[in-house]
Amino acid sequence: MAALRLLPLALVLLTLPAVGRAQQWNSPEARALADRAITRRVGAAADTSLHDYRAQAHGFLFFLGAFGEGLMEPPRLIKADQLELEVYWRSPGASKQRIIGWRDRAELPTDIVYHQDHLGIIQNGFGKSIRLGDGDEVQDVPHPLAAGGPLLYDYATGDTLTLTLPERQVRVVQLAFRPKEFHASRIVGTAYLDLASADLVRLEFNFTTAAYRDPSLEDVSVVLDNALYAGRWWLPRHQEIEIRRHAMMLDLPARGIIRGRWNVDNYQFNSGLAAAWFTGPEITVAPQAERDSFPWRNSLDSAEGPVSEPVRQNDLAALRAEIAQVAGRHALSSWRKNGVAVRSLSDLLHVNRVQGVVPGAGWVWRGNDGALEARLRASYGFADRNVDGTLSLRVALGARRVTAEAYREVRDVADHPIVSPVMNSIAAQEFGDDYGDYYLAQGGGVTLRHAIGVRGEWSAGVVRERPTSLAVRMAPATGTFRPNPALGGPALDLIQLHLRRKSEGFAVRRDVHAELVFEAGAPDGGTTYARVAGEGHLLLP
Repeated sequence: MAALRLLPLALVLLTLPAVGRAQQWNSPEARALADRAITRRVGAAADTSLHDYRAQAHGFLFFLGAFGEGLMEPPRLIKADQLELEVYWRSPGASKQRIIGWRDRAELPTDIVYHQDHLGIIQNGFGKSIRLGDGDEVQDVPHPLAAGGPLLYDYATGDTLTLTLPERQVRVVQLAFRPKEFHASRIVGTAYLDLASADLVRLEFNFTTAAYRDPSLEDVSVVLDNALYAGRWWLPRHQEIEIRRHAMMLDLPARGIIRGRWNVDNYQFNSGLAAAWFTGPEITVAPQAERDSFPWRNSLDSAEGPVSEPVRQNDLAALRAEIAQVAGRHALSSWRKNGVAVRSLSDLLHVNRVQGVVPGAGWVWRGNDGALEARLRASYGFADRNVDGTLSLRVALGARRVTAEAYREVRDVADHPIVSPVMNSIAAQEFGDDYGDYYLAQGGGVTLRHAIGVRGEWSAGVVRERPTSLAVRMAPATGTFRPNPALGGPALDLIQLHLRRKSEGFAVRRDVHAELVFEAGAPDGGTTYARVAGEGHLLLP
């Protein structure tokens, strides 16, 4: 057999820009390309030159958690699994996978159990329809490159990339697709096709919100990369999937993430696999003794490093941004439309020396397209007997977000709390140790936020606010509170500028995080002021 030639395309294709919104949808060129791709997928299943193959798949499953207001911080690793699989395929589309090595490590206690199809690769490009999570997450979603696809999807062509191989040149062309009806169970994304043969080289997509069967699902991102073998067959080479779930209770800013990363190699073709080998479940697990004896080359800690590094180069956050351009104004996130919402558990109940015991709650309402969001938050202090609250309205305009807010709330003067709100509440209630210094803020403002790529953001806001001093109103169970400082003064106008570069993610070898804030204020009848604050961290191996 001729030497096999691999063509890893993920990093090359990532340099192509996403198909713009102004791209012409359903042009004769785009429809012709889609029809060719559909015909080729049917013909590839009947290709008599490829009877079967066997290969090896090397994969990682990461379970991560993201927490905090706005979910701005990178997710934290909770559990990592490493798997080794034997992969088998037989024409016209039979698939079998066998797990022969499996090890894991939990950083935090968790009882997560993965769906069976999360433990293997995706064969046949999903076939006629797309199913994930054993049908619990998505099921029977029509494939845009299956028969009948043009009745359900729009298509648009994009850029073309020419790749030079020893045996021939390959021209790869973008074909973006989107549903004709966004309220139906569909996918949105881009296919990269071999222009000569219309074979699928790369497929990347998200789902519409109607496709999610699990109400906790926020979004699912999928990337399938193929490589060219024997100069004629495009077969699985690299795959990524990210499944993000949000908190179902109280609209809390908490997210669980399953991230799978797979590489496939060591192909052997036409070895005469028997049809009987493909009976039963597609993915099976070898006996425990065989899995435990798998000869891992290094420790799980060492193996994670090379896998986590490409997370930055092929970040699925960038993929979601590109797909959002294809989707236009249609929202692809399934955050619930309305319900009780809080920023953190301390919004439900906290204690301080100027308000006493403070219960609170909030409500969120979102428009159907996700571009409009309104929030109301209120609390009551049993010691000062005052009702405080905030009303905000946010409008998303592509990469920009405009927020208008009116508020009357008690705030800590510190940029960052000295201790967590929960610990501060316990210390204040029981021992008279309240680490905050508080004032009453009344006012409102408008803020414009704009994303800079995937990790960056700048914002500019104007605020009119009146700060009022607050006195100690409650007595602790033991001890005595120190006085609350006088922090009130005349009303003032503020201009606030904020530049932020978020952390890369989990398990990266290099990272840069930085924030810079500039604020200028002009009190009524007083002296203007300016302040600059910043923080950051640099991570080097």
